[in-house]
Amino acid sequence: MAAAGSYSIQPTSGIGNQLQSKSLPEVALSSKSLSFSSQLHTFSVKSLRATGQLHLQGVSALVRAEIDSDTMQVDLSLSPRVNSVKPSKTVAITDQATALAQAGVPVIRLAAGEPDFDTPAAIAEAGINAIREGFTRYTPNAGTLELRKAICHKLKEENGISYTPDQILVSNGAKQSIVQAVLAVCSPGDEVIIPAPFWVSYPEMARLADATPVILPTRISENFLLDPKVLESTLTEKSRLLILCSPSNPTGSVYPRKLLEQIAEIVAKHPRLLVMSDEIYEHIIYAPATHTSFASLPGMWDRTLTVNGFSKAFAMTGWRLGYIAGPKHFVAACGKIQSQTTSGASSISQKAGVAALGMGYAGGEAVAVMVKAFRERRDFLVKSFGELDGVKISEPQGAFYLFLDFSSYYGSKADSFGVIDGSESLCRYLLDKAQVALVPGDAFGDDTCIRISYAESLTTLQAAVERIKGALVALKSAVTI
Repeated sequence: MAAAGSYSIQPTSGIGNQLQSKSLPEVALSSKSLSFSSQLHTFSVKSLRATGQLHLQGVSALVRAEIDSDTMQVDLSLSPRVNSVKPSKTVAITDQATALAQAGVPVIRLAAGEPDFDTPAAIAEAGINAIREGFTRYTPNAGTLELRKAICHKLKEENGISYTPDQILVSNGAKQSIVQAVLAVCSPGDEVIIPAPFWVSYPEMARLADATPVILPTRISENFLLDPKVLESTLTEKSRLLILCSPSNPTGSVYPRKLLEQIAEIVAKHPRLLVMSDEIYEHIIYAPATHTSFASLPGMWDRTLTVNGFSKAFAMTGWRLGYIAGPKHFVAACGKIQSQTTSGASSISQKAGVAALGMGYAGGEAVAVMVKAFRERRDFLVKSFGELDGVKISEPQGAFYLFLDFSSYYGSKADSFGVIDGSESLCRYLLDKAQVALVPGDAFGDDTCIRISYAESLTTLQAAVERIKGALVALKSAVTI
């Protein structure tokens, strides 16, 4: 039967994408509107009178044509893999706090892990010069040879681990490096071993790879460090990847070399087990604590994927530049994924990265100044919150986070708010009452705590502490302290 004509369907409910042209079977259509109910989008159709083929133009999505009477429905289902992933609470809270600030609410934002310092001038100038000199085209997928050589030199001199440029992959941030590594080495059903408290993205990245996150709790009394005996009792033939983060987000804990050596002895007994060492905070460390790269331990080079980047120590969060180093076989697999997703990192950022690594050992004086400021802020917060009854503290040895146990306040009832029943409701209360944005510990796998980022000025932190203390005083604790 010949088509009597084609028709355009115009969306009437704010749909951003466009339906790709799609033909439907021959049907009888009358002059009526097609409407999608509940969560389905609504469209209006004009002059659908004759029998013919209907061509859809509008939203790019899977379409289910159900012409029952005069309705047509769009299938809004998502991939089970995506449905298994939780959104990042740190991103959500940061976005919420930013929106409140833009609306004129004087919110103090201590949720994001972003240094308040400007990118050092030498690094910024290198990026500017890259633009001026026309260094604005694609680079090799793995990163420029210049930057990969500089990374190799840094890892040899500062971390005691040797790599060649083909064992380095530069990505759009350390976060991309991590997720690509998880996707590259994990198969469905594999287990990813993650000590808690953990960075919010680790378990979700495991789920994206159809792997199972296995969470190993730690104790604040032990500075949130993994107990080797707990690790050994947990490992199975399905254990594929152990994720270590030192200095830690969210706790600021630093793994001493002796503890890492004990963990390495256990890892060596399991042929399938790899280790991903997230070392993004390595330069933000407070003496006498020192940083040890896991790959530098005897027998661990072949087992370890080392992730690092420029965001934290060099205050380059917006430059989006990170890297992974490891055996060529694994790094090449990560590169394959990257080649089909983002391709190489920004050419401009890579020039800036070379300049950052040229600033001297551990970032030189510019980074040392920032670390000194972070330490002063840490000391202030530890002292201030140490004055509060019922608050438990593990003093951070690195990074710029304080992970505080406020569980003694759970069960309290706040006027016009309700009962504080966990870290999330406490953070909502502090945002509402004190106008301070923090991240609940349940996002990191420990509901007894909340995370405070002290990547803000000392003046800002002083104001935040006063607000928080005032809000906590207003709570009537249900627990005897």
